[in-house]
Amino acid sequence: MSSAAPTDTPVDSSQPVGADNVDETAALAKGGRTSFFGFLLRLLARLPFLFIAGRMSGYGADALGRFAYATMVVELMAQLATLGLKRGLAAELAKDERPENHVVADALVLAWAGAILGSVLLIALPWIVFPNSRISGIDRWFPLIALAVVASDVSLAALAFRRDIAATVRARSVVEPWTLSIVAFGLAFTPVGGDGLIIAYAVSLTFAMLASVIPLVRSFGLPRGGWWPHPGRLWRIARANAPLAGADVADWGSRRLDVFILGRFAPPEVIGVYYVAQQIASLPQKLKTSFDPILGPVITTNLARGDLGVVAGHVRQIGFWIGAVQLGVVLALGMTGRAGMGLFGPAFAQGAAVLALLLVVELFAAQAAVTEGALIYVRRGANLLWSMIGLVVQVGVTLVLVWYFERTGRTSLLAVGAAGGLATAALFLSIAKTQVLSRALHAKVSGWRWSLIGAGVPAFAVGLGVQLLAEPLQLSVGILAILGVFGAIVWTTGFKGPDRLLFRKGKA
Repeated sequence: MSSAAPTDTPVDSSQPVGADNVDETAALAKGGRTSFFGFLLRLLARLPFLFIAGRMSGYGADALGRFAYATMVVELMAQLATLGLKRGLAAELAKDERPENHVVADALVLAWAGAILGSVLLIALPWIVFPNSRISGIDRWFPLIALAVVASDVSLAALAFRRDIAATVRARSVVEPWTLSIVAFGLAFTPVGGDGLIIAYAVSLTFAMLASVIPLVRSFGLPRGGWWPHPGRLWRIARANAPLAGADVADWGSRRLDVFILGRFAPPEVIGVYYVAQQIASLPQKLKTSFDPILGPVITTNLARGDLGVVAGHVRQIGFWIGAVQLGVVLALGMTGRAGMGLFGPAFAQGAAVLALLLVVELFAAQAAVTEGALIYVRRGANLLWSMIGLVVQVGVTLVLVWYFERTGRTSLLAVGAAGGLATAALFLSIAKTQVLSRALHAKVSGWRWSLIGAGVPAFAVGLGVQLLAEPLQLSVGILAILGVFGAIVWTTGFKGPDRLLFRKGKA
């Protein structure tokens, strides 16, 4: 894999963030803007789905909880099957040793092979996917949708290497979520009942796969010219990506273990409420993933040149961009949490405390996620080790809290315990991974700035006032007021020079 051996020469981190390479900073900003637009589109489609699943007859919290657990298991299997290639493919393509469409074809074969093995296992043991409910014929074959998931993941990773971020926006922010909402709505009027959510999910991922593979073939072409999936070559790629695959699974698992543990202690209704809170809270996390497609290619290119200082600068820049936008979103959604959760039904309003905790998780996890975007290329083993330690921390804290609340009869707080364990692990990993990357690059990598506090405190004060309003006003005027105050202050006091490239075209 492409990497650079860190030197012992300290890098000057006092220069303006992104000043090392303004062209690349502009490219990162452009990629982030494109994906951020996709994030907004995804938000517009995801909220109707949650409303349909929570409110419409035939669905509700129970059906949503069953859907959440089943999709969690299948997505975990798909994550394992991709073998880290969602991020590792950029390094394989950067080697420029073989035709690019040959490398992409190898990646697809590996991912499909893993998905087939995983699907066969889950089809043979369907109770793993649906532990506390009946299993119909449709349910048994549901794991096969992992084939579509991995095909889409690898295709979009390859297109991102060529900086085609628009393909990701179309597939993940338009085709997938809108298909999910439309099909779920249509099936609500049929006899399929709660299985309608599962069917809608499978249909949406199939369409997303088509929206990913078609532009892949157009861009790279078919793997002609003597390509053949040689077992030895495939094994080398799989082995080289093993640490990255482990880190991906650990990171993904940290976002799903809470649901898994709840599934063993709590009824489906509690899981359904937690799932809605999780979906809302994960919206700020989508801001970080907006930069993933463009960050990998930029970092691998600079590491191949040995420009460690440039890499550190890009990590600091993106860390600040994400932190600034996330903090505003977290304040707006957190301060109006009860009103927001209540949109999906009276049973969901009780999840306001869980929502607040999960939003804090996203704030803690942002820096760890950004630093990992570089760490996977310079310290893969260390990144995997810390990811696994973080997973242990999360499991330990979550089990203790959930066990305590269950033993004391406070089942309504089981979801709070799961969120609390996740928050503890997120803070731990944020500190640990930032320190590891900083030592590897001999430069500051944290994107934190005190101007964020200067904007956050007034916005929090506005949020306290917003909570006195009626719930419809909180969700309309209130959210805009919190975001407006935060945005105005952070723009004037925090965004300087290259920082503003995120919101405008051209160079600073």
